[in-house]
Amino acid sequence: MSLSHMEDMSLSHSSPQGTHRLSWKQWLLYSTTVTLLLICSFSTLILTFLPFKTASEPCVAKFGPLPSKWQITYPKLPCVNKTADEKLEILQNGLYLIYGQVAPNTAYKEPAPFEVRLYKNEDIIQALTNNSKIQNVGGTYELHAGDILDLIFNAEHQVLKNTTYWGILLLANPQFIS
Repeated sequence: MSLSHMEDMSLSHSSPQGTHRLSWKQWLLYSTTVTLLLICSFSTLILTFLPFKTASEPCVAKFGPLPSKWQITYPKLPCVNKTADEKLEILQNGLYLIYGQVAPNTAYKEPAPFEVRLYKNEDIIQALTNNSKIQNVGGTYELHAGDILDLIFNAEHQVLKNTTYWGILLLANPQFIS
């Protein structure tokens, strides 16, 4: 073999000509996509076969219209109870949907900043600070008997009383909740 023939050989291709190797960026993208698809599929299977027990009787409570004196629409419910200090006590374990609407009073010009806080026991689970538009409050939460919920405003005059409300709905009693 002559040296001139050796100079014509390409050293940069370790695979046969015409094949394409993935760059590390493409490999990372493809592997991440496959991993996420597997996780979603596995999660769907787990949630499909978990022993959920839907609520045996409806339990919905709506509070409004005054933040300082919430009025409950149904006074006797199997899953919640309004306490003397205007808080909500959970009576049975379950998956709950907390929902609500906070309508800020745009005419409010006092020095206290606008802030609405949703508490579970003594921990803030949601805070709203935008006073330029009506906002939704709540979400889906796993709650246990004895938990206390409260929706607090910095000042009662920060919200429009007739369009501010909140409520709770028992969705299910999952068997895995202790």
